[in-house]
Amino acid sequence: MENSLSPGQKPGRAKNIVVIVAHPDDETLWAGGTILSHPSCNWFIVSACRGSDNDRAPKFQLALKALKSEGIMGDLNDGPEQLPQNEKLVMKTILGLLPDVHFDLVITHNPTGEYTSHLRHEEISNAVIKLWVSGKLSTRELWTFAYEDGNREYYAKAIGNATFCRILSKRVWQKKYNIITKIYGFGKESFEAETTPQTEAFWQFTNPHDAETWLTNGGIFI
Repeated sequence: MENSLSPGQKPGRAKNIVVIVAHPDDETLWAGGTILSHPSCNWFIVSACRGSDNDRAPKFQLALKALKSEGIMGDLNDGPEQLPQNEKLVMKTILGLLPDVHFDLVITHNPTGEYTSHLRHEEISNAVIKLWVSGKLSTRELWTFAYEDGNREYYAKAIGNATFCRILSKRVWQKKYNIITKIYGFGKESFEAETTPQTEAFWQFTNPHDAETWLTNGGIFI
């Protein structure tokens, strides 16, 4: 994991990394330890939903400070009915939130989500991969979160054979947990607090067409 964030990087240039998620707190739950462990990178976090949420939006800004990151929020519909969003709208929303730069790395949701199941997570992953394939999103490589919950048998946990799988130090995990509980305000017995992974995992793609094939296969390697 450590070396994976530095190959090909020119001396004196910080790596530009964007994390594209559905909701404020997803960035911390699934990649917070990685962000905290690499403060020399230029992190930019996009939350596609909840931009007008008077509770979650201010907390997202506080989380950005704790993660030493920049970021922005969109306002895709995220009501309790979770109706499917138009794919072109999701893609347009993401593009409208991204800074106009070439990224060294993009990190986003898995096409199957991180637990069973969340439509917005799946839609964001689908849109990001298709934007990369089309050339509208410029990045050297893409990672997707690699977690599963055994079809609701247990809280989401890292997939051990993912490309990158790293146990967080106690100190880093505690910082991550504090963002979830103290900044976002989730109680210790909440799903979010109980879920907060102590191991973070990612699938890596360096070729957009490999990611496209994976997406076509439903986010499953065959």
